[in-house]
Amino acid sequence: MKKPSSKIRDEIAKLQEQLKQAETREAERIGRIALKAGLGEIEIDEAELHAAFEVLVKGFRGGQGGAASTGGRRSTAESGGPAESSTLAPCPAQSSRGEA
Repeated sequence: MKKPSSKIRDEIAKLQEQLKQAETREAERIGRIALKAGLGEIEIDEAELHAAFEVLVKGFRGGQGGAASTGGRRSTAESGGPAESSTLAPCPAQSSRGEA
């Protein structure tokens, strides 16, 4: 049975609101983590920061070492240490940490 277009529009509006709320939660979570890590104290160009985040995402997705199958974390056997020890790739933002 087909739904009327008005009902579909209502469902789309509800889904758009859910998406907006989910994106807000994710942004707040990532922002809190970034601030705890000291990113708020670094003077860095937004484009450079965006590029550093892309490198970070590739590392977690397996673009630089195949970590995607473990949810972004390498196993102890792969990294030679605890799972969290070598998941982050060095980024250009780290060199300016003490300059802010």
